[in-house]
Amino acid sequence: MEFETTFGTDAPVIGMVHLPPLPGAPKAPADGARAMREALDRAAADARALDRGGVDGIVVENFGDAPFYPDDAPKHVVAAVTRAATAVAAETDLPLGVNVLRNDAEAALSVAAAVGADYVRVNVHTGARVTDQGVVEGRAHETLRLREALGVDVGIFADTDVKHSAPLAAEGYTAESFADTAERGLADAVIASGRGTGEATDPEALEAVVAERDAHGLDTPVLVGSGVSAETVGDALSVADGVVVGTALKEGGETTAPVDPDRVAELVARADEAR
Repeated sequence: MEFETTFGTDAPVIGMVHLPPLPGAPKAPADGARAMREALDRAAADARALDRGGVDGIVVENFGDAPFYPDDAPKHVVAAVTRAATAVAAETDLPLGVNVLRNDAEAALSVAAAVGADYVRVNVHTGARVTDQGVVEGRAHETLRLREALGVDVGIFADTDVKHSAPLAAEGYTAESFADTAERGLADAVIASGRGTGEATDPEALEAVVAERDAHGLDTPVLVGSGVSAETVGDALSVADGVVVGTALKEGGETTAPVDPDRVAELVARADEAR
């Protein structure tokens, strides 16, 4: 995919549609039909609010499904995410991304291919991380070959040092460096995030990711993946090539709350001042 062409800007603001618990998830309503209906209604409403507020792209994610399957979400989850992504696509023409937590890149790419989405987010694309789901390993070799087999131009946005995890490293080396993710893993964009959902990304860590990118002579875009707010989006875009924002765009700044279009408009206006 062509990053700037896809988003219509070289510094996109990408908003999150955090799905409520889907049917079968521990926190979902016992009535599966009700759970699906509520998820679809929220997904559609959040997509409209993000579009109205002026974001440049959207990611649909099964955020409410905790505790997450490590890397192989069952078929009912994939089906529900597909249905939700379809509902979002019906509400907006914005570039659409898919993330199937915790790290089911095969499912995310399959959903994206089915609904005509533009990109996927993969939390662990190369290397391995210790997470609350255990050790999660990157499967870049499978993800890239699946994309080729499906014949789709879906971008792979891969995290580095992803939130809610710690690296498996030997003598200070982790096989999850920018070069491994972008040069060997062939990611189309790399995402740097904080320690948890809604937590700010360390500015020095972000600068280090960009510096490593430049040192290897790469032009892979770097996005900030957590903790961006209206107050910090300008600083983030002075270093990174885009931001992925969820919590700061929600009512009251609560991650699980509905998207607040006024918060979206404020953050986008601050971003426009910086780009």
